[in-house]
Amino acid sequence: PQVIAVVLAGLEAPKSAQVIAQLPVSMGTDVVARIASLAEIPQDTIGELDEVLQQRFSQAGSGFKVTAMGGVRSAAEILNLVGKDIEHQIIETLNTDNPPLCQEIQDNMFVFENLLKVDDRGIQALVREVTTDVLVVALKGADAELQDKIFRNMSKRAGEMLRGDLEAKGPVRLAEVEAAQKEIVTVARRLADEGTIMLGTGGDEFV
Repeated sequence: PQVIAVVLAGLEAPKSAQVIAQLPVSMGTDVVARIASLAEIPQDTIGELDEVLQQRFSQAGSGFKVTAMGGVRSAAEILNLVGKDIEHQIIETLNTDNPPLCQEIQDNMFVFENLLKVDDRGIQALVREVTTDVLVVALKGADAELQDKIFRNMSKRAGEMLRGDLEAKGPVRLAEVEAAQKEIVTVARRLADEGTIMLGTGGDEFV
């Protein structure tokens, strides 16, 4: 599992997610946890990986080195793409084995910036569930593209009022912005669990 984790941490997330989806849930959970915990790669793991690569590819040299890779965000990005059924199984297993790590991964699985991937109908449902005050603070830390997406999915009057409130809002502490964004993400996850919106994660699933 450690060798698999090192390999997958070095691949693009969609490809790693395809591999995870083919593993037994217990092994997939182990690999995801190892990816999340990667910081420094043990030398014996590097040696084992190098040996495997040399067997598979004649051009693989003995000077193979692996730099820092993986981490919680990497594990979260992979889990976002494995498909909902497998994602839930891995999360449930990981929550039993390592609740703190599981929570940390979940906190990184869908972040505020990912709202750009939510369709217009989903954004409309989301803004109905969030107060204007929370939206204003959250959008203080958002880029123009995401702000525009929120504005255009509100009524013209509501969008103009929100834009005016945002422009009039003075400096806001980063901690307050992050708290507001996390509150909106929590609402988005709840709506997704209820089937009201799709978060744009979990591959090419359609219902």
